[in-house]
Amino acid sequence: MNSNGDVPVCKIVDLGKLKYQSQKKASEARKKQKTVEIKEIKMRPNIDTHDYEVKMKAVRRFFDDGDKVKVTLRFRGREMAHQQLGYELLQKVKGDTEEIAKVEAEPKLEGRQMMMVLAPR
Repeated sequence: MNSNGDVPVCKIVDLGKLKYQSQKKASEARKKQKTVEIKEIKMRPNIDTHDYEVKMKAVRRFFDDGDKVKVTLRFRGREMAHQQLGYELLQKVKGDTEEIAKVEAEPKLEGRQMMMVLAPR
């Protein structure tokens, strides 16, 4: 016995019940968490203004859902000679989404595709 008068206490626990409760807690936590998906938006370098606006509306919707967005620019044939147009388009996407998204991967060319990854702020 201590000088304070405290007695050591031993708590008897039903181990099965304890395991069951911890399992329930873990499954509740799994239900609540959101998996971040990567959505892809495909464009062409000479996209028209209305088509661009429709794609940007989709991008905003993806950010509202908390998903990342991968913007893919596809070059075909002689468009490869005008890669700066594609780069400028991706810069425009970056500028239009800068208040709601941050750039996770800068635009880079892989074969005939230029890619950029954006994540919600």
